[in-house]
Amino acid sequence: MQLMNRLLEIGFEPAGNWFNDAGKLRVELTRHSAQKNILYAFVCDGVVMYVGKTVRMLATRMSGYRNPGKTQTTNISNNRRLLDALDAGSAVEILALPDNGLLHYGRFHLNLAAALEDDIIRVLDPP
Repeated sequence: MQLMNRLLEIGFEPAGNWFNDAGKLRVELTRHSAQKNILYAFVCDGVVMYVGKTVRMLATRMSGYRNPGKTQTTNISNNRRLLDALDAGSAVEILALPDNGLLHYGRFHLNLAAALEDDIIRVLDPP
């Protein structure tokens, strides 16, 4: 729970949940579904299990986990891990940190998700 709290402290917000719907993943996004340039985390019973980023809409990125392509190893792995956690009776929440577009270096926009992802993974070291 402590690691999840670290994400909440820097501005991550609850954005939705994963569910097992007859052996298939189902996602319900309650906010940020159309947001682009977003950092997100999957939290299983308060434990951060995955951190990722996308330049696409959050809903589009989540669909990749629901229906992974044959060569999409990250999507395949996360699909299995999410289903395993849900099968075990765990709750899996999606937290998100949207890029508000306010960070700049000179005239260049800094993508907050891209800037933070590697360091958050290094510090939190999700399984």
